[in-house]
Amino acid sequence: MLTRAAPWLSSSKQNASRLAHTLRPFHEDPRWPGWQVVVGIEVHAQIKSRAKLFSHARTFQQGDSPNTQVTAFDAAFPGTLPRLNPICVELALRTAAALNSGIQTRSTFDRKHYFYSDLPAGYQITQHYEPIAKGGSLDLAQSGVCVRIEQIQIEQDTGKSTVDPRRSASAIDLNRAGTGLMEIVSKPDMRSPEEAGEYVRSLQAVLRSIGSSDGNMEQGSLRCDVNVSVNRPGQAPGTRCEIKNLNSIRFMMVAITSEAGRHIALLDSGNRVNQETRAFDENTGETYRLRTKEDAPDYRYMPDPNLPPLLLDPTFVARIRQNVPELPAQTRMRLLAQGLSQRDVEVLMAVDSGKEVGFDGRLGHGAVAYFDGLSRSRDPRVVVNWMTNELLGQLSARRLSFHDNSISLEQMGDLIDMVQQGFVTGSTGKALLRHMLDHQSPETPRELAEELKLLALHEPDSLEQHCADAILALPAEADAVRQGNLNVLNKLTGRIMRATRGTANAAAVRKALERLLRPS
Repeated sequence: MLTRAAPWLSSSKQNASRLAHTLRPFHEDPRWPGWQVVVGIEVHAQIKSRAKLFSHARTFQQGDSPNTQVTAFDAAFPGTLPRLNPICVELALRTAAALNSGIQTRSTFDRKHYFYSDLPAGYQITQHYEPIAKGGSLDLAQSGVCVRIEQIQIEQDTGKSTVDPRRSASAIDLNRAGTGLMEIVSKPDMRSPEEAGEYVRSLQAVLRSIGSSDGNMEQGSLRCDVNVSVNRPGQAPGTRCEIKNLNSIRFMMVAITSEAGRHIALLDSGNRVNQETRAFDENTGETYRLRTKEDAPDYRYMPDPNLPPLLLDPTFVARIRQNVPELPAQTRMRLLAQGLSQRDVEVLMAVDSGKEVGFDGRLGHGAVAYFDGLSRSRDPRVVVNWMTNELLGQLSARRLSFHDNSISLEQMGDLIDMVQQGFVTGSTGKALLRHMLDHQSPETPRELAEELKLLALHEPDSLEQHCADAILALPAEADAVRQGNLNVLNKLTGRIMRATRGTANAAAVRKALERLLRPS
């Protein structure tokens, strides 16, 4: 998918000189001593709308048969006209608000002309002259860098072409054609592959938290075009090259490393870096040339005659800003303020990719929302321990994601309460959790514990009888305890715990044994 060059990529000497004065202070990187790597990223995020940007066709899903989600407009039949999907606009505005971008109350749509087999109209509808939002920023928590946003624009996606080398033939699938995209263009504020990776991960988290895109790179709903250049410290950025359509953060970081090394090798040998568009070979871990870089005149931009300017009511824009859901940085601070450790917060945030957000801004069934529901009337540290160490651990052992969690909020809360109130022991609670994951049921943990006879023993007579049976079964160990060897109590306690199937309280068992064997 071709995209226009970002404004900061101008090749004029005047702009390069001005940019040199705005770059971050230089810090030596041992991978390329004496050189500074400059990275900017254009992220293309698929808008999470049921319908496409300009037609009523359903947005394609993985597994759809080729060319089944296509209207006459998507296939560029003569006489068909675009009709803007307002949901796509609203989600793009929500993204702009989350990134503190300046939302433009007047934006326009333009035609960007180029000829590929998967672009049936011969042009892409985008926003070249007046995008929907300008400016903004995204803070990177780990590296402490603030990445500035150049602009956000709405545009169509293209179709998909696949090549069959055996038959020397290409197949075109237009299911993706016309799908709504947000192009989020950063300024060249990143200085390493690691910062670029953190930027994309942070942007993914923001898009998911506000519900504007699922950000799944492996499914093609988020792709990156990365612009890389190198320069000596204090000098203007060098000639940049663009690496197209990277759909993995790991591959993106490898591609940046490879491209930076290529530039430095060329310059060190006295050669020049040519401005060009490149692709990444996942097998070799290197980039290769696709074509020389096109400039804006090559695309013959023109206003789309079938789409009037998009005019936004300022009160509508203000309402969008007011209703932006909680952002990842705010969530992190809130969880830390509740007494959670940094590790626990990062675990919850890492598995929170399943969060769904409705247009009313309310959260759905993400890990953080699940935690919030459980901790409303419970100790947050107890809740997060059950979630991270037990629930998530058991799901991982079964190779399940949090999406696949079958234990309802009410069931999990009831289980935690039963353990905290002593109705079941901690080990029994963990066994109940495993049982509930393996045998999905609407029954409450309390009902299951009664059916499986797992309720904790509370009657003193019953507990003392189990202790007496253990003393009779292990007379040597009992004598050792009488003589002062309290470590042997562990063996007696273990026998009783097995006999009671973990329903006895281990601390209470130990005290009862001491009372029987060492009366004072």
